[in-house]
Amino acid sequence: MRLYRNLVFASVDALNEIFNEEKQADKVLKGTLKRDKRWGARDRGFIAETVYDIVRWKRLYAEIADVKAPYSRQDLFRIFAVWATLRGIEIPADWKQFEPIPTRRIKGKFDELSKIRKFRESIPDWLDELGEKALGKQWDKELAALNQQAPVVLRANALRTTPKDLRNNLADLEIDTTLVDGHPDAVQLVERKNVFTTPIFKEGHFEVQDASSQKVAHFLDVKPGMRVVDTCAGAGGKTLHLAALMENKGQIIALDIYEGKLKELKRRAKRARAHNIEPRVIDSTKVFKKLYGTADRVLIDAPCSGLGTIKRSPDIKWKLEESFLEKVMRRQAQLLESYSKILKPGGKMVYATCSILPRENQEQVRNFLATPEGADFTLVKDEKVSPAKSGYDGFYMALLEKKKEEKK
Repeated sequence: MRLYRNLVFASVDALNEIFNEEKQADKVLKGTLKRDKRWGARDRGFIAETVYDIVRWKRLYAEIADVKAPYSRQDLFRIFAVWATLRGIEIPADWKQFEPIPTRRIKGKFDELSKIRKFRESIPDWLDELGEKALGKQWDKELAALNQQAPVVLRANALRTTPKDLRNNLADLEIDTTLVDGHPDAVQLVERKNVFTTPIFKEGHFEVQDASSQKVAHFLDVKPGMRVVDTCAGAGGKTLHLAALMENKGQIIALDIYEGKLKELKRRAKRARAHNIEPRVIDSTKVFKKLYGTADRVLIDAPCSGLGTIKRSPDIKWKLEESFLEKVMRRQAQLLESYSKILKPGGKMVYATCSILPRENQEQVRNFLATPEGADFTLVKDEKVSPAKSGYDGFYMALLEKKKEEKK
């Protein structure tokens, strides 16, 4: 592979923003890829994949390069040199930014550190210890799976198309896809391509949504004509899926504390031709208290550690702190207590996270069922989605049913 100076420098600039300025990787890349209009798909692909790869293996590469945060620009070039060497990519000798590359020493140190899990899987000590304590031997398998690049999965929008028709339309655009077993709406790209510029995306035929995430709407068991409340809707990935499953019939109230995310949901809903969604900003507790006892279905797609999504967002490993984990778990318990009251007697509720930690998942549900608010609920079923077994994001879903009122 030949290296081009402008692409390497753009990658190093992006890594500086992510590592030293602690900016979100996807947002940094979004800005970086717009810097030069002359860059083609291959150029942008090189930057994106290089940056994500170095972010994913930051601890391992930094240890081999013998540099510590905060990283100077020279440190970042040393980390880049490690990345290139381990991939057999030769750095031009006349590039002054790079010191002489000790190829043999880099490869020897890689072999040595690969015997130690926290370096091999490139993860902070505290998180490695937490995962091992929570999952035992399974932690090794989950970590290895989470460090693999995520596949690109689309969700065919049933309001506009079918998975079969979507595949045919993408094939006409020379984009090869496959169906995904056990995921009725999912279509997976054979090779990574920019699908957002296609006319069928602009016409609302699909959304990009991980296969595990697509399970959640089905798990809620919605029917056309129901009143459904999506309590943590965000930009609406699962909300739009619910609308499609409900055939645009009934009502979906999409709640979130962030108005900007709900504006994005409105834009996406218009493109998807989903007309039964009503976004509401939670600017006070009155917003959701007015809904108590009114919904046939409630979805709590709770804020969480996000550990199940490291495949797609490798910078989570470096952003997450133990104190945040404790804080978010308290928030999950509060949401279960408050939002469960929105459900009608006889209704069903799904509690979901994109985490693989039992403390955020089955233990939260068990604790909720032991509270006064949870006394009226029974656990119908739950499902843990393992990245190691599925190849997709880690997820947890619990379906709970509220007892019907006794007839007097």
